[in-house]
Amino acid sequence: MTIDTAELADRSLRTLLRRRPFTHHNRLAAAVVLANLVAALALDWQASTLVVVNLTLAALIRQQLVINLLFRLATSAPTHWPLRVRWTLGKVYHFGGLHVGAAISATAWFSVVAVTTPGPLTWTILALLGAMIVLALPRLRARHHDLFERSHRFGGWTVLALFAVQSAVTDPVLLWPLALVAVSVALPWLRLRRVPVQIVSPSPHVALVSFDHGVTPFAGSSTAVSRNPLLEWHSFANVPAPGRSGFRLTISRAGDWTARLIADQPSHVWVKGIPTAGVGNIDKLFTRVVWVATGSGIGPCLPHLLARTAPAVLVWSTRDPRRTYGDALVDEILHVQPDAVVWDTTTSGKPDLVALAYDACRRFDAEAVICISNKPTTWQIVEELECRGIPAYGAIWDS
Repeated sequence: MTIDTAELADRSLRTLLRRRPFTHHNRLAAAVVLANLVAALALDWQASTLVVVNLTLAALIRQQLVINLLFRLATSAPTHWPLRVRWTLGKVYHFGGLHVGAAISATAWFSVVAVTTPGPLTWTILALLGAMIVLALPRLRARHHDLFERSHRFGGWTVLALFAVQSAVTDPVLLWPLALVAVSVALPWLRLRRVPVQIVSPSPHVALVSFDHGVTPFAGSSTAVSRNPLLEWHSFANVPAPGRSGFRLTISRAGDWTARLIADQPSHVWVKGIPTAGVGNIDKLFTRVVWVATGSGIGPCLPHLLARTAPAVLVWSTRDPRRTYGDALVDEILHVQPDAVVWDTTTSGKPDLVALAYDACRRFDAEAVICISNKPTTWQIVEELECRGIPAYGAIWDS
């Protein structure tokens, strides 16, 4: 069998497009920017109109109801559809690219507005938009996450209010989409509640947090949790158990906030909004799935394994699993996954997770791999497997 030059070039191009920076997230961001150029140059849209359109898109695409709808639509495809189609639909969680592209475009068009109609209010809005974009740059966001989060919350609210004031004077028609944005922003806060929790720490590294306040979320969703609702929020994967009310969160020590939670074990925490779909939901697109988890990444995998949302096999790499997470949790996992590969890094060292995942795919005849781990490991596994022709998915840390 011979492979001609054109086919080799096509394979090389596909391999290149499966690596950064050509992620679906970045492609969506670029598509929004391109659509803005078309709207401005070919359709002759005004800068102020484009600002509002982009601000509306940037806000709505982060709305929990919209996110859940996107996942519901994307994962409704039956498993007999061609794998290439389902492979692409599984990338639905890259929707944050629309947010990024719209936010950048809104700021760019507002700079045009600021030049043509300068004034203190206009320059204040532009400064806030610019600061939010700068603090959202990946390195700054990772290094100063609390500042990034607060700038987006308070800066976003301020921009919305100031732009509404400006629009009321210059173009009242623009107030209608801004009102929609205001409702979208307010909805999660209307469900702000302080709820009781029970916390068990099998080790100083982990807290198993149990909720039972009238909400039993679906497998593959997450809940935003806070101890100070105006300042800091953290999202964790919900772990509901079939036939039981409530849910659990598996929280590992990964910073000051989680360390204090494990040490203090508060009796109540704040929650807001509704359970929101995450990357794990895409498992139902495939006939068989391999879940790859490291450490407390087992938390987002567990509800799917318990609910058997799709035939699956688990590869879990962690240090001393029983000592870290407790016998009860490990036994619960092995009960539903007796063939799981549980790699104890304490005794066996660091594994080659790409090789373990690839081997599990071949043994289990899986169509896809879902990885729940830290950023470098997730990116490595997703990119290496996709270059081998296996659909692979994992968080992209875009929010």
